[in-house]
Amino acid sequence: MTTTTAAPTRPRISLQRKRQRYGWFYVTPFLAIFALFFIVPLGYAAWMSLFSSTLAGGSQFAGLGNYVRAFTDPLFIGGIGRVAAFGLVMIPAQLIVAITAALVLDTLATTLSKISRLLIFAPYAIPVVVGALMWSFLYSPRFGPASTIFEWFGMAAPDFLSSSAIFGSLVNIVTWQWAGYYMIIVYAALRSVDPAIYEAARIDGANGFHIAMRIKVPMISSSMVMVITFALIGTLQFFTEPVVLRSMAAGAIDSAYTPNMYAYALAFQYSQFNYASAIAFSLGILVFIGSFIFLFFTRKQSGLK
Repeated sequence: MTTTTAAPTRPRISLQRKRQRYGWFYVTPFLAIFALFFIVPLGYAAWMSLFSSTLAGGSQFAGLGNYVRAFTDPLFIGGIGRVAAFGLVMIPAQLIVAITAALVLDTLATTLSKISRLLIFAPYAIPVVVGALMWSFLYSPRFGPASTIFEWFGMAAPDFLSSSAIFGSLVNIVTWQWAGYYMIIVYAALRSVDPAIYEAARIDGANGFHIAMRIKVPMISSSMVMVITFALIGTLQFFTEPVVLRSMAAGAIDSAYTPNMYAYALAFQYSQFNYASAIAFSLGILVFIGSFIFLFFTRKQSGLK
């Protein structure tokens, strides 16, 4: 007759619980700071967006009235349309520059490629405000170098800060600032691909262009989906560059040029904190919906399915 003994599970469970306590001990400081500086202000802003304040009536509960007003506000709708137009131009431009630079650098194995990678990434390391100020100087018809360069060819320099040219000027700044960051993401994805695949393609007769378009780009589709998602969210939150250029481009950029600028003006110029909170949350809702729709339709490429 044989006897069986139960497995010693109690010490293992005790060790697991002990590890969980250590995990919570390390995570707790982050959770406390996250709750204090993100969750609490966000909850307070959400609460404020449900009220309306007037000098005569004071603060009154308005429910979703501020949100109904936001989505029928022509200034807010106009700002959404403007950032959508920016997205249609800026996101492809940033993606083309990032992928082209990453593909070129991936084929090089010299010191020049390391220096080029650093130079392309360098604009991202410059603070956004500093970069926008630098470009405002370059765009300036009085101080910028454009007037001198065009004079060499006997032509008049275009006004990059005029109403008709400010769209392209802002697209150029954002592409210059962020293309290097996206290039690093794409380049890292390319370096993770097994080189044996490229060698097999060359044996089959594929040239460099075919390898880039038919092997490299499809194999890093998940990274490109992530890049486009980052670019989409950043475009909808467009704020710093137009604010900096606004003082230089008189009349070309108003206070409601983008939804974030509109919320900022409502809060700190007109003291409409309740409606500004509703504008901010309305923009957040649109960002969430836009990101969700994009990730849903690209779930196969991103590997989420």
